[in-house]
Amino acid sequence: MLESVDLSLSIDKKQYKKELKQTQLKLLQLQRSIYDHQLGVIVVFEGWDASGKGGAIKRLTNGLDPRGFEVHAIGAPSTNEKRHHYLKRFWNKIPPYGKLAIFDRSWYGRVLVERVEDFASVSEWNRAYNEIVQFEHLLAQDRYVVIKVWLHISKEEQLIRFQERAQDPLKKWKITDEDWRNRANWEKYEEAVEDMFQHTSPPESKWHIVEGENKHYARVKTNHIVIQEIENKLRQLTTSF
Repeated sequence: MLESVDLSLSIDKKQYKKELKQTQLKLLQLQRSIYDHQLGVIVVFEGWDASGKGGAIKRLTNGLDPRGFEVHAIGAPSTNEKRHHYLKRFWNKIPPYGKLAIFDRSWYGRVLVERVEDFASVSEWNRAYNEIVQFEHLLAQDRYVVIKVWLHISKEEQLIRFQERAQDPLKKWKITDEDWRNRANWEKYEEAVEDMFQHTSPPESKWHIVEGENKHYARVKTNHIVIQEIENKLRQLTTSF
């Protein structure tokens, strides 16, 4: 699937500013509808290191009322969290009805980093596909919309961004030894990502691949995806009554 992604897609600066403003205004309007209809919104961001997740999240939330959303930056589980089923720590972060939760990394770590780095056994990460689908199904069948975004860049573009970060005093904190180790396992991660798409993309919570080589294009497309999925869920809710 990733091989068919057109990474040459871009948008000029003038159009970017126009669409960014329009989508942010629309998202603010939808935030009120989310509250009025008591809809819960979950936006999951996954993607390659340096693919632009943070920038996309910033533009997604920039115009929103800060009282109505929360961003969760997901890292490695703590010692205490490892004593429980891996999904437990995410259940605690599911937003109340009427609000949004944005996940910068997510439960998909079980079938990505934990798989590639052997932090989970083969049986554990194989079993996780069905567990995750069922987890999201419970939410999607309730008053939630689950929106999943994979930000995609090439291995060559990632190297350019890594090098830029390493040379920029204001950004070098973003690049770690772990990032370089992950890059060395690119092919293993690519295989894991393809399996993830195949096993965890039902219509109710499908994956959206966003072409990320042009950051402006990726940010605008992400906003459009979130808008469309929220509007679809709101239509379902209003027609069911």
